[in-house]
Amino acid sequence: MNTKPILFYDIASGPPKRTFAPNPWKTRYALNVKSAEYETRWVELPEVESTRRALGVAPVRKLPNGEDFYTLPVIHDTSNGIFVGDTFDIALYLDEKYPNATELIPKSSVGLMSVFNAKVDAIFTPSAAIFAHGMPLNPETAEQTKTKFVARAKQFGSQATTWEEMRPKGEFRKSLFDNLKIGLSDLAKSYRFRDKGPFLEGDKLTYADLIVGGWLACLSIALEEWDEVASYDDGLWGKLHEALQKYAEIK
Repeated sequence: MNTKPILFYDIASGPPKRTFAPNPWKTRYALNVKSAEYETRWVELPEVESTRRALGVAPVRKLPNGEDFYTLPVIHDTSNGIFVGDTFDIALYLDEKYPNATELIPKSSVGLMSVFNAKVDAIFTPSAAIFAHGMPLNPETAEQTKTKFVARAKQFGSQATTWEEMRPKGEFRKSLFDNLKIGLSDLAKSYRFRDKGPFLEGDKLTYADLIVGGWLACLSIALEEWDEVASYDDGLWGKLHEALQKYAEIK
């Protein structure tokens, strides 16, 4: 039996160390669903780019100006030296490595799952400003992180020059929140075909649930109004989040 672990590179929070960003949550859930042997390597946010470069893992995203955008998670399978640096590709890799565990993405559904992934990210990403200030940043690197976030936001059209200026207020914040609620209500329509259970396919968990669940886990930590969001759509999102807690272990 192979006992060499997968190394999971996740973004470090303030103490106690825990996952808080949506994409690392997707991968942590996936690793735990697979009962994979893995260890977490915590990376400070200001060191994400240098760490990914040092690992030799190419970026998979771009900023609006065309520059590479270095993100986490990354996994390193120490049994064979393979690195994977995209959440969706990580799920596919885990299905290949652990074929006898719960299948995350059926081979016949890879294309559809990719479309669903893009749809879900498009619902949550525009509202990121309403929970960014609630993220549990490490106090030791928080100021560096905030400076990076302000600079990055300018790539997306932000006029803010400070972290506090980035905080949405008043009617603007309300509009972001309202749009999130509308997006979730639209997403809830995809769940109406299940007959029981909290998952998209009822009692059967798939990667689709981890895609949504990663964002919900982030909101549960960083959003003041999490209880309100959890109650939307007859409590669908709260129930899904709770159902995934058995896979939320920090290793």
